[in-house]
Amino acid sequence: MANVTLSDVRKTYAGGFEAIKGISLDVGDGQFCVLVGPSGCGKSTLLRMIAGLETTTSGAIDIGGRVVNEIEPAERDIAMVFQNYALYPHMSVYNNMAYGLRNRRMAESEIDTRVNEAAKILELGALLQRKPRQLSGGQRQRVAMGRAIVRQPKVFLFDEPLSNLDAKLRIAMRVEIRKLQRRLKTTSIYVTHDQLEAMTLADILVVMNGGQVEQLGNPLAVYRKPATTFVASFIGAPPMNLMPLRDAGVQANGGDGILGVRPEDLVIAGDTPAGGLALDLTVEAIERVGAETYLYGLRSQAGDTPTVSARPGELPPGEVLVRIPGQDAPAIGQRIRAVAPRERLHLFSADGRSRIEL
Repeated sequence: MANVTLSDVRKTYAGGFEAIKGISLDVGDGQFCVLVGPSGCGKSTLLRMIAGLETTTSGAIDIGGRVVNEIEPAERDIAMVFQNYALYPHMSVYNNMAYGLRNRRMAESEIDTRVNEAAKILELGALLQRKPRQLSGGQRQRVAMGRAIVRQPKVFLFDEPLSNLDAKLRIAMRVEIRKLQRRLKTTSIYVTHDQLEAMTLADILVVMNGGQVEQLGNPLAVYRKPATTFVASFIGAPPMNLMPLRDAGVQANGGDGILGVRPEDLVIAGDTPAGGLALDLTVEAIERVGAETYLYGLRSQAGDTPTVSARPGELPPGEVLVRIPGQDAPAIGQRIRAVAPRERLHLFSADGRSRIEL
């Protein structure tokens, strides 16, 4: 096991495109770090730099007290699990897991011990003689993980390993990966674009945007106190409601800035909490998702020139999402008042780049 430390790491491609813009990060021994962000934010590039599959333009990558910038991938004592499994189709499960150890000229008795131990952990014992084409997607991913485990590396690297699985299997495999990492206590760095996956797996959550770290920390701390409007809208499902402070009727910061409130923190009520938020809405759409219901409402007093424009996955200006328990909901077209106490509100600077305490 080992610490992984990045010091002002940068990656610039030919033509001047800077994919990674000076990232510093310390992943402690045995910790599970998740890099999360939208497509193109640089998370996979950063992981490949740690693995040695991409060169580093500047900065240092330290694994276990050794700077590895100039060290070949095979010598970094890491094991990587890929999105596409990367299994050899003509080999059995056993031979897929043993292949890397044989290349290192390890004794067959030691290979057999390691493969069978990993197979037991991953419940692959009955599948060792099958070929990849005879396995389900989840079984193939477990084989790919087994191939990493048998190497007994200092660091596991995961590059969106669950993205090819269906929703039900992703949930099951997510739980298995976390249980496995806790059992092995191997330092792990995991890339995903799925914020729910990131929240449930991470000891350290690193939210990336445009080649930079937007915020890092404990997942719940990031959720409870997002540092920017980008983090506020990206972490949390459904996303946080964001609106110009001057349109929200809340007294703070001289009326300048962006106010945020999570859909689950809004309650349909008549009275406004002291110093809190009250939104008069017209219900435009309803989504019943079982144990809870989503109400999409249009603000009656939405400003003429909103300072918050919608990005993909965000609500359009003037629209507010309220999440309520159960299936009973107002009718479409009905006027409602949604309120939230002051302690549940989030305030950001007008450019959305910093958090302001209310």
